[in-house]
Amino acid sequence: MLRQSSRSRAVLSGAAVLALAASLAACGSSGGGKGGSATANATPAGSSSAGSPSATGTTPGATAGATTAAAGKVLMPTGPAAGLNKVRDTGAGPIMMTKVTGAKSGVTGQVWVWLPPEYNDPKFAKTGFPVLTLFAGGQSNGYNTWTDNQLPIQEENERLVKEGKSHPFIMIMPVQNFNSDEKNALDCSDIPGQPKMGTWMAEDIPDFVRANFRTVKGRDGWGVMGASTGGFCSAKLALQYPQVYKAAVPIDGYFIPDSLLWKGHEAEREANNPNVLVTQGKADVSMLVTAGGANPYETKVVKDWVAKAVPPVSLEYHEQPGGKHLTSDFKKMIPDTLVWLTAHLAGPAAD
Repeated sequence: MLRQSSRSRAVLSGAAVLALAASLAACGSSGGGKGGSATANATPAGSSSAGSPSATGTTPGATAGATTAAAGKVLMPTGPAAGLNKVRDTGAGPIMMTKVTGAKSGVTGQVWVWLPPEYNDPKFAKTGFPVLTLFAGGQSNGYNTWTDNQLPIQEENERLVKEGKSHPFIMIMPVQNFNSDEKNALDCSDIPGQPKMGTWMAEDIPDFVRANFRTVKGRDGWGVMGASTGGFCSAKLALQYPQVYKAAVPIDGYFIPDSLLWKGHEAEREANNPNVLVTQGKADVSMLVTAGGANPYETKVVKDWVAKAVPPVSLEYHEQPGGKHLTSDFKKMIPDTLVWLTAHLAGPAAD
């Protein structure tokens, strides 16, 4: 979904190929196209060195601080366990759904979960896995497009794992709104007088994940990605919560909150404005920011935003030649985004 006043587009190119089998062995043996010019403290995605993560923890090609979790870095589920119901089978295992009521936000909303096949392999019973939160385009009222077969990210993840190019990610896919009026979207934020969606997404949902699944302690194994509206959400939340997320991939995103619900709350709106947050020099996060070449307006939106970045945030810009703001183009981005995230996030690890 594109609000023409403020949307953008893209794909990335380049591939840092990682040997996942070596990663799992090192960490878990006890338990079993063309790129655009890089700007704003950016490193081309294709410049990462290929290789296997070392047992001590550094993933080749990773941004500084994105280390593979070492011994003692696994968080076992703390409970209580949520009830998960299967809603769809994929070629790489089922997608489950539950409702999460946030202790901090008071918000109750649907959350979909996919666990990579490796998660349930007895060999990795003591292994923690990285987490990727995925945000959808449009208003995402009662659905999340990353659970749909139009965006087969789960199958692509498992294919890349087998090829040694990607970590197996726990995938978390929340709703973003509770009405279908996109002009009155919640903007993944705590808008005064509205459900506290920012707190629910960036605090309550990670708490839910840690309560239910084996994860890597700290932020080094946590990434966030989204397309269109989800691109806005992923960029904003990574900048606001760098203690939660180490890396983000805004695909075809926009960077100014535009919900009508902000009316009368300008100070709060600016506090949730990625156009402002990226200039503050507070967030040590890495981002792959993409735009598609078929829409000059969108590429300008993305390039202008990338140019505003102030360290320690590190942005990489990539442009998809001929890319359009379509689900079919988002699908083409999946393999390279997973490879990029793998190079910038910690992989599976065992104590």
